Amino acid sequence: MLVTIGIDNHGRERAILRSMFAARKSVFIDLLKWDLPVLAEHYEIDRFDDRHATYLVLVDDQDRHLASARLLPSLRPGILNSLFPDLCEGEPPEGPATFEITRFCLSRGLRAPERRRARNQLVTALAHHALDNGIVTYTGVAEFAWLQQILAFGWSCVPLGLPREHGGALLGALRIDIDATTPGLLAAAGVFDAPADLARAA
Repeated sequence: MLVTIGIDNHGRERAILRSMFAARKSVFIDLLKWDLPVLAEHYEIDRFDDRHATYLVLVDDQDRHLASARLLPSLRPGILNSLFPDLCEGEPPEGPATFEITRFCLSRGLRAPERRRARNQLVTALAHHALDNGIVTYTGVAEFAWLQQILAFGWSCVPLGLPREHGGALLGALRIDIDATTPGLLAAAGVFDAPADLARAA
């Protein structure tokens, strides 16, 4: 099930948020060894996890985290415009219809087929969320191997500049344009997989 968490329902979905922050800590800090802040030894939370963030979270029937992504409005400080603007050949894209995808996270306990399905469902949910909320552009920063996967999902996606080394990792920035053709493009690439229901949305 997909749960969309925004400013109107942060308080109601605290258990899912805790599960997501714990999964982020397990993936980004314990597994990938990113140098990120940790809250209470269990949760990865940074300064962008504020009331302006929106979260798309896939959960099982017991509200346990399967996959998630954080969306940040481009007109506020974010990962790309605050930390990695040098990844763009020009100015980072911004505007009221442009959001940054950050902290794309798949739970470590999933088996390979489950991970692939969770990934596809989250990508599909991101496309539908954009279409439903007037978002026309997503941006993001990714390590090179993940960047190559994102570019191959079938949607309209282009690099914003040449990859650069940051902290020993090769990072790149990208732009994803979303319109009515996006679901079909994802389907043609074998990525489209809509979550079962969208009942719990902000």
